[in-house]
Formats: sequence, C-alpha cells, structure tokens
Amino acid sequence: MLWGIVMIAVGAFLSISGFLKSEFVIYKVLAARSKILWGENVHIFYAVVGILVAIVGILFAVDVFK
Repeated sequence: MLWGIVMIAVGAFLSISGFLKSEFVIYKVLAARSKILWGENVHIFYAVVGILVAIVGILFAVDVFK
C-alpha cells in the first residue's frame, strides 16, 4: 500500500511538472538529462510517463499484483 501511494505521488509530480513545464529544480535536472534523447518533446514524455507511473501506483495500492 505504501509503495503504491509513493508511486502515485511521484507520477503526479512528473505529470503535473511535464504539463506545466515546471521550473522546479528536481524537474529541471531530470528534463535536462532527458532532453538529449527527447529534444523539445521532453515535457510531453514526462507528462505521459507520470500518468503511467500513477496508474501503476494505483494498481499497487489496490493490491492487484498480489
């Protein structure tokens, strides 16, 4: 249950930061490293990955993988 909640929080952070093109330090570091591969699409990448991580977190929280 705890790991599911943590994954939901991380996914929400990545998704919201990606959609808003956040200037938060942690997101800027992640985006700068990923920009090498993804170019200007790095924010869309993090928005989609954040949604996917949050969905997996929800599945962990409701104990689907047991």
